[in-house]
Amino acid sequence: MKQSKQPNEKITRKKAIKKIGNYGKYAALTALGTYLILNPQKAQANSVPSDPGSGF
Repeated sequence: MKQSKQPNEKITRKKAIKKIGNYGKYAALTALGTYLILNPQKAQANSVPSDPGSGF
């Protein structure tokens, strides 16, 4: 990837979206898919021990 010479260069939102191009769509789709697969609420609900307090 090409690095800019001026790291403090300000660009508009429109220019940023144009630079991202199709990668932004891919990243959003990947994030959505990961969220659906690893749904945090279900993961927390299923992580309860089967018999809490029986290990003493």
